[in-house]
Amino acid sequence: MSGFPEGNAVVYCEGAFNTTNGKTAHGLVRRTRRYRVLSVVDSRHAGEDAGVVLDGRPKGIPVFGSLEQAVEASYAGKDGATHMVVGIAPDGGRLGPEARRDVLLALDLGLHVDSGLHDFLSEDPEILERAAARRVTVRDIRKTPPRKDLHFFTGKIEEVRAFRVAVLGTDSAVGKRTTSWLLRDALEAAGLRSELVGTGQTAWLQGVSFGVIMDSLINDFVAGEIEHAVWSAWKEGGARALVLEGQGSLMNPAYPGGFEILAAGRPHAVVMQHAPARKEYDGFPGYPLHPLELQIQAVELLSGRPVAGVAVNHENMDVEEVQAACREITARTGLPACDALTQGAGALVEGLFPHLERWRKDPHGR
Repeated sequence: MSGFPEGNAVVYCEGAFNTTNGKTAHGLVRRTRRYRVLSVVDSRHAGEDAGVVLDGRPKGIPVFGSLEQAVEASYAGKDGATHMVVGIAPDGGRLGPEARRDVLLALDLGLHVDSGLHDFLSEDPEILERAAARRVTVRDIRKTPPRKDLHFFTGKIEEVRAFRVAVLGTDSAVGKRTTSWLLRDALEAAGLRSELVGTGQTAWLQGVSFGVIMDSLINDFVAGEIEHAVWSAWKEGGARALVLEGQGSLMNPAYPGGFEILAAGRPHAVVMQHAPARKEYDGFPGYPLHPLELQIQAVELLSGRPVAGVAVNHENMDVEEVQAACREITARTGLPACDALTQGAGALVEGLFPHLERWRKDPHGR
């Protein structure tokens, strides 16, 4: 997209990198078109490479112990920092006092600040005053457009002549967005012009071309905004295959996401993201994760569409355990299973091929 990258970013993730509360930072380390990511801030991993910490592979993105150190190091190189991106994603999207102090510091250092939290920085008088004094901007990614600009569901999804696959999950913060990107790449490599339809703040920060930030919308407009994003990705983006990023999970007690994606996005098939070693819903001890088979059954019952594969999150598992888990899932469900991040998404694409061929023969099929 023209205008990208917008600047050089320090990603703020103090105390949360390589945890489920650092998923926004993780997404930016793995890929983004919106920024050149210079570094990550998290004192727990100072001196390490962010890619090694996250995926065991160097990315040339150092982790610093403080914002001041990260900015100072950027000026020693050829690309001085221009932005601080809030990379933490705590439950409820709240800005803690320590993070707020670092936001103020970033403004004092002359950085623009982008945040995807529910606590809007642009409604904090001190932050606004500081930004104005330093002539920098504060962007709240989760702020919704004016209601007059929001879309209500119209049924134009039926015009879309693109194969659609939704990546849903058995929990929140389980890797749906990462797998969605990898699946999009794999479909493109298979010869299908493909787009990712983002549904959260991190996809926007990564520079997704088409999307919506679901969890900040008024409920009446969620379905319409999903429909419009999918329609736009087909009509304006020329995509023949669309990957719809999931949110939460159908049975998550706090983030019961996915209903609107199934209803309004009307995917032809679903890929299910699952962390086999996770026994309880993330952040909610005492709430056991519903079995994978039951969650697959719920998706298929609600959508009338098949789950075509299972993407495995290798959280708290070694290589052998992941391979064994994939074999076990396939034996139990009859579906291809793989860790797309470490093994690639080829098996998932193969699982989608029969449904893609069925769609090609009858694109109007319900």
